[in-house]
Amino acid sequence: MSKENRSNEFGGWFGSFINWVEVVGNKLPHPFTLFVILALITLALSFALSNAGVEVTYMKPPAEVGGDPEQVTVAVKNLVAFEPMRVFLQDFVKTFVNFPPLGLILTMMLGISLLDQTGFMSAAMRKTILGAPPALVTMVLAFVGVNSNLASDAGSVFTATIGGSIFAALGRNPMVGVVAGYAAAWGGFTANLLIAGTEALLSGITAPVAEAMGIAAPVHPLMNWYFMIFATFTVTFATTWVTEKFTARRLGDTTGGLLDKGMLQEHELTMEEARGLKGALIGLVLWLGITLALSLPQGSFFRNPDGGFLPKSPLTASIMPIIFFFFLFVGVGYGTAAGVIKSEKDIPRLMSKGIESIVGFLVVCLPAALFINLFNSSNITTVLAVTGAEALQAMNLGGIPLALMFIILCAFLNLFIVSGSAKWIILAPIFVPMFSVVSFSPALTQLAYRIGDTSTNILSPLSPYIPVILALLTKFNPDEEEVGIGTYISLMIPYSIAFLIILSIQLGIWMLLKLPAGPGVSLYL
Repeated sequence: MSKENRSNEFGGWFGSFINWVEVVGNKLPHPFTLFVILALITLALSFALSNAGVEVTYMKPPAEVGGDPEQVTVAVKNLVAFEPMRVFLQDFVKTFVNFPPLGLILTMMLGISLLDQTGFMSAAMRKTILGAPPALVTMVLAFVGVNSNLASDAGSVFTATIGGSIFAALGRNPMVGVVAGYAAAWGGFTANLLIAGTEALLSGITAPVAEAMGIAAPVHPLMNWYFMIFATFTVTFATTWVTEKFTARRLGDTTGGLLDKGMLQEHELTMEEARGLKGALIGLVLWLGITLALSLPQGSFFRNPDGGFLPKSPLTASIMPIIFFFFLFVGVGYGTAAGVIKSEKDIPRLMSKGIESIVGFLVVCLPAALFINLFNSSNITTVLAVTGAEALQAMNLGGIPLALMFIILCAFLNLFIVSGSAKWIILAPIFVPMFSVVSFSPALTQLAYRIGDTSTNILSPLSPYIPVILALLTKFNPDEEEVGIGTYISLMIPYSIAFLIILSIQLGIWMLLKLPAGPGVSLYL
């Protein structure tokens, strides 16, 4: 569909705005090239600002220096001088290999791939949705959609597809099911009851930034978990409410009896899948039993010297391998019972398929790691943080208003750069240090980013799944007309606004009550 047709179809200034977003976004370089450009800009800025004598003076709080507050002066470092460039080249490979998100996401994907490739994720989601009472099917579909990001991006397409089929089988407009399933999965991508790859990836980017600035705050994959557990139900409620109050009315939904059992039968579990879920349950019980045995007794393996778990302990330090073994036990249990895993050779084969799906991410990691290394080494991040924090303090803008401003910024940027990790690699070195000066912990800054990032996922014209969703909507369209981008955007806007508002309110409540964002993690320094 041409830009002109899109504009006319949607109409008005918003149609023109959407077209502008698409044009600008399409002109942005590939993330690999983007980080190369950013690294070159960092080198040029380090040279210019160093020669100009740019520096900042600020007070380091006691938590960072281990004593009384200390006045520190930091100047921009020229990275194109002989010695810094020698160090940069000598550490080139080490900088890439030691890039925190690299190991975290590889480990997570090995485990998640085992769940996905054995068929566990598909079977578990279908079992949950197909077993829901008709009156609750929208809520259950939304709930499964929000949690489907455990299967990465594939969950978005799955929930949209099965949503359409189930709604059609129940005598409702299948387009409503497609929209609800996709909005919950792609718009609620940041929330989950479990720990998904997103947790490991974003915290892996946040960690080196906080460490480079000497920010004394815990940074680990569970740092946003408490908030995200609650957000799972928040987004489920928002999706259900928008679907029933807006989408169903707009698309002319009906609530008749079961019209087409055949559409449900296409998604029913096979005998092998049913056995697999029982095997997964056995794997889950084994994993839980071992974990509890290593945690509950006094003086046990996972307890700290004081006999507890928070704020630091072997348990919190071992979160990633514990989660990995959860995926391993459940995946092997399902695969063995379902007949997918017939020998030990099948386990590494299934795991390797998960690595294939993130090859593009691995390539982007190289320039991203080098960019962050250069940015931190130049001290530009410190200068930006102190200067920006002073400007914020002069504006007397802190707390909830500051967090809301950052959420809106991230939501806007997400229209142009759909990769959540790519945006965070750019934003984290600037805003994590800047907001730390006004007492925002890295966990709070990352939370605000995630709210903005997830809320407009479904609005970005650059989303790779728009053609798939348009095809599904066209397939189920009773008027047999091709559904265009304008219709798609008009259906997604209410969800995007609802997610942005309700998650921002949730964050405001969290900040007012000073609730922990995750195990041992405060919102404030």
